[in-house]
Amino acid sequence: MSIQICSGKGRGLLLLSELLKDWPCQVFGGIHTEVKGVSEHSTRISEGYLFIARKGGKTDGICYVEEAIEKGACGIVIDRNAAMAMTDEMSIPLIVVPDCRKFISYASARLAGNPSELLTIVAVTGTNGKTTVTHLTSQLLQMANVKTAVIGTTGVFIDGHQAVTSYPEMTTLPPEHFHQLLKDLVDAGVTHVLLEASSMGLATSRLAHCNIDIGVFLNIGIDHYEEHGGKQQYLDSKKILAYQAKTLIANSEDEICKQMVADAKVPVHYFDYGTVCGEQINEERININLPGRHNRMNAFAALAVLRVLGYELADILPLSQSLQLPEGRLQSLQQDGITVYVDYAHTPDALENVLQALAGECSGKLITVFGCGGDRDHGKRPKMGEVASTYSTEVIITSDNPRSENPTQIIEEVLQGIRMKENVRVQVDRKSAIYEAIALAKSGDVVLIAGKGHEKTQYTKEGVFPFSDYEVAAEAFQYR
Repeated sequence: MSIQICSGKGRGLLLLSELLKDWPCQVFGGIHTEVKGVSEHSTRISEGYLFIARKGGKTDGICYVEEAIEKGACGIVIDRNAAMAMTDEMSIPLIVVPDCRKFISYASARLAGNPSELLTIVAVTGTNGKTTVTHLTSQLLQMANVKTAVIGTTGVFIDGHQAVTSYPEMTTLPPEHFHQLLKDLVDAGVTHVLLEASSMGLATSRLAHCNIDIGVFLNIGIDHYEEHGGKQQYLDSKKILAYQAKTLIANSEDEICKQMVADAKVPVHYFDYGTVCGEQINEERININLPGRHNRMNAFAALAVLRVLGYELADILPLSQSLQLPEGRLQSLQQDGITVYVDYAHTPDALENVLQALAGECSGKLITVFGCGGDRDHGKRPKMGEVASTYSTEVIITSDNPRSENPTQIIEEVLQGIRMKENVRVQVDRKSAIYEAIALAKSGDVVLIAGKGHEKTQYTKEGVFPFSDYEVAAEAFQYR
């Protein structure tokens, strides 16, 4: 079952003067014009839109001002010194603001009618587990007859059913899409939104004007260091959530999570393995049928959210036995006594958690197929190799999403961390690697295909191609 969301219906309309009255800015030109929308992409500009000429990592929005004007832009927003040189050439208002990213967040929320104020929003951050926790929390709320939506890596879900939208596929949407989506969800009768707050989404102010009721800190590991410019910048981006949310929940087993909320000015609640918001859960009361300690920790995080929302543990604990993992999280196939798991684990911590869980239930060999993504996180590649070779009987290193990089070079970096090379082989082609692993397996063996999980495409320097680990594994069983 899928649900259609009509993106962009009922978009707001404000006078430019009204939109700017509460925002620090300098305006060159008239301000009595109607604004229908904002965008930082000239391709999305139409009549009555403000074009945010932001300087990006690869291109500068100033280069697209002429195109935006030709498409009907009603004003240009900029946050750099180039503004003075542009004033004489402008036929429409030029607005100079301190920070384009924060302005587009503010303007998007205003034009959508500040929909986050009409919703209960739970934002979940962490290196691993964001998707799982948002979906588990949604499931618990649905069982309590609450209409929920999940926004994150796997898309938009309303009451557990994936919604068909025209919004980009991103963990944390840019504000011009995000606030309009929230308005769509309000119109659809949703009351509670479970949101993945990625480090990049927080760092780039995508959630700056979102009314966040509960912020959840799951764990902090190795990921996205290079994209942020270093480890401390990555940690600083995560900590932004501690200043935005009205209430915080943190994993007390993770020291960095505890540090991030230590100086919070809002209420802070904690969870760990067997404790939810200060309430101990006896072993006989725990009936969470999810594989792996890390997934049971994810369930405790979800229970903590409901506890903070006012639900009694006695009422919600019985519901936890019905929890199910989302697509691509230890998703399994079985045939001939062989079990194949497809999992999104793409960090050293996540891969170790999954392998530890599978090693405990594997009566035969544990065969792992994995790779590392290109254009990011070189530092984690040898660590991924070390983890895989430590816990697996056999390892096949392959391509993940190499993007613009040479997959062979990525594999070479992974191999630098390998301890026991005799149980490791290389197969660059991911489909062939999956076929090879399943051909090697015998009854009682477990095969883990890690890294891409729910993804349906593979990004390479030749382009983007359809690819599903789950579907390829199902095909491979047919050819055994």
